[in-house]
Amino acid sequence: MSYLLYSLCIVFVVIFDQITKMLAVKYLMPISSFPLIKDVFHLTYVENRGAAFGILQNHRWVFMVLSTVVMVVIIYVMFKYKRFFHPILMTGLSFTVGGGIGNMIDRTVNGFVVDFFDFTLIDFAVFNLADTFICIGVGLIFLDILLGKSDYSFLDDKKQIIDSEKDRNDDTDTDR
Repeated sequence: MSYLLYSLCIVFVVIFDQITKMLAVKYLMPISSFPLIKDVFHLTYVENRGAAFGILQNHRWVFMVLSTVVMVVIIYVMFKYKRFFHPILMTGLSFTVGGGIGNMIDRTVNGFVVDFFDFTLIDFAVFNLADTFICIGVGLIFLDILLGKSDYSFLDDKKQIIDSEKDRNDDTDTDR
């Protein structure tokens, strides 16, 4: 699959996430919660000022910096080493980046992330579509690793380069 397809996948995730959040603000914020299946699954408007599932509230800038670094690294690796990666892994990485960008937009624009999926039956944290895509993406990444679909041999080459540079530096230090 092409770079364009994975880029479109990221864009699709971001747009779909942002549309659902706009709908949550418009229709759920005024009423707070709407039970789809009473006491099992509700749509509940929540402003999450923390990380995943509401942990570490009010540390917005930490998440924004870390998220940006992680997403830039993932995008770099995706497109630099794409030829080594199976479509399962590329899709997982695309979903993860798209979800991260979706939540980053909220943090940047609003200062919080809009969450609305609420499994009241098990008292689980309220979450959103971006979180769902991130979880599915990470699941696909693990699946790719477990099935051994992608070729990670390029990592061995990088490790050999790093080790040879380290050995060269060690030799230089002992010569002094």
